[in-house]
Amino acid sequence: MQNEDKKVVDLYIPRKCSATNRIIGPRDYSSVQINIADVDENGLATKTLHSFYISGDVRRQVCLMAALNRLFKEKGLLSFSN
Repeated sequence: MQNEDKKVVDLYIPRKCSATNRIIGPRDYSSVQINIADVDENGLATKTLHSFYISGDVRRQVCLMAALNRLFKEKGLLSFSN
């Protein structure tokens, strides 16, 4: 829902799990949001963020690290070169 200024005023905006693409419910208190900032050559954080939402179901499973590795690889944040 939007007000007169075209700002979103909903109480709950659903999020999707980045690993499974399922909607994270409003009562999923074990879900997390992971923000990773880009850094420049001096090691200082830039204004660019990469956000990942992980549901509680994925966190409880053993495949959490594999899912995070896949997401980081897709975004180009992780490389396996020597």
